[in-house]
Amino acid sequence: MTSPMIQKEIVTACKIETIKAIIEELNGDYFALLVDESFDVSRKEQMAIVLRYVDRMGFVMERLIDIIHVQDTCASSLKEAIVNLLAQHSLSLSYVRGQCYDGASNMQGRINGLKMLIKQESRSAHSVHCFAHQLQLSLVAVSKRCVEVGELVLLVSSILNMLGASFKRMDEYRESQKKRVQEALDMGELETGRGLHQEFGLTRACDTRWGSHYKSFSNFILMFGSIVDVLNDIVVDSHCPDESAKAMGFLRACQTFDVAFTLHLMRDILAITDELNKCLQKKEQDIVNAMLLVQVAKKRLQKLREEEWGSLIDKVSKFCIKYQILIPKLDEPYFTSLRSRRKLAGCTISHHYYVEVFCKVIDWQIQELSYRFDEVTTDLLHGIACLNPIDSFSSFDLRKIMRMAEHYPDDFDEFSMGVLENQLASYIIDVRDLDERFSDLKGLCDLSKRLVQTKKHSNYPLVFLLVKLALLLPVATASVERTFSAMKFIKNDLRSRMNESYFSGCLVPYVEKDVFNRISNDVIIKTFQGMKRRRVQL
Repeated sequence: MTSPMIQKEIVTACKIETIKAIIEELNGDYFALLVDESFDVSRKEQMAIVLRYVDRMGFVMERLIDIIHVQDTCASSLKEAIVNLLAQHSLSLSYVRGQCYDGASNMQGRINGLKMLIKQESRSAHSVHCFAHQLQLSLVAVSKRCVEVGELVLLVSSILNMLGASFKRMDEYRESQKKRVQEALDMGELETGRGLHQEFGLTRACDTRWGSHYKSFSNFILMFGSIVDVLNDIVVDSHCPDESAKAMGFLRACQTFDVAFTLHLMRDILAITDELNKCLQKKEQDIVNAMLLVQVAKKRLQKLREEEWGSLIDKVSKFCIKYQILIPKLDEPYFTSLRSRRKLAGCTISHHYYVEVFCKVIDWQIQELSYRFDEVTTDLLHGIACLNPIDSFSSFDLRKIMRMAEHYPDDFDEFSMGVLENQLASYIIDVRDLDERFSDLKGLCDLSKRLVQTKKHSNYPLVFLLVKLALLLPVATASVERTFSAMKFIKNDLRSRMNESYFSGCLVPYVEKDVFNRISNDVIIKTFQGMKRRRVQL
């Protein structure tokens, strides 16, 4: 019983029972697919499959049902792997009512992409491009279009790579950081307290890692003094002339008003989009609320453009004074080494930073958000918005909701549409005018729970079905990304040769701890004993 083979079989039994509990919670109902791929530590391509569904109590759940090693990442192979996995649990693609992927061509291809292959099996399997990926793509697009932002990203990345290249430099960075915090405490500039002034890491920006640019720029501003100290030490003490020259170049580049201005501008812009990014990763987030959050972010960016130019200049000036960076006179003519036929004659420094950088970067960010989050224009999204119970169902529109139902032909035939219209007419009078228990709802998730609690889901079954279908549309593949994070704990450098069965058996119970903890040991033992004939009873 202590042999590795038996232990692996016990782990497999744990996984079997965990997935069985998830399938029982699904109860043969409709679900959405969240799928993504990533390499593990042994460079094998792993595909994580997460189901999003509404349970019997009206709660939105996102559960990992398995992670599969795929050798071929073409859409047809991925579809075959998904179909085989669903068939093992008596599920089929005909019950899929939503899909969510990143922007890879094998997923989002309009002809042979995975989303189209699945939609051929289920006409109502509407696809959503992961909002968090779209948000990151909008930032990457802006950084590539704006020379100043692209230059800043490369500079910060290069400096952090140099500092993180050796343990000695990291120790010097920590010592400098500690010394500066102590000096600020002695001068009374900082308050003491538990949990304050923790060490900041050198977070490196990555185009595919959500929120990494914001953390990188924020930490760079906070730790600017310590970073400059380490670069100075490299210039003085390094035995390699190339490294000294490179560090000197970084010092000259980062100690300029231009870099200070762009750093603070991008930090303020990314602070707004980072809030949106965090909200999108909540498991119970519905697509209507997500679209509203996008609108909020665009309005905040517009407010930043119209009202906060002066406060930005004040912050940059204080930063430059603190670190002895030369501040130019903003009313003087602006000169550049670049030759541009469109450059206005007599352009001042203030005009350059305000028009050519500040306004242009914010406008591009708003433009990218509007372009990438264009789902709000569809009948489907308008109908879902009309189901939203916020402000006592003020958005309710029977005509738009009926148009939304037409997008689910497998669930609403001609007869059902007539019944649905009648139920909607009674439902809105009931929940808006008569039943006060529905007056404090804040979204579709709350509405689903309250309909189950008040038993009204049985009074208006087609309305409840519409609410569930609205909730099944995913917002982001955050649950899949969490699985990939967990994958690094299970399969690491010390356990890089795990076979696929053992790896999957460890990962599923680890990710779905709350489900696994509800399973009794007796059930797992029974499954283990039934896997094959045993000489010993566990």
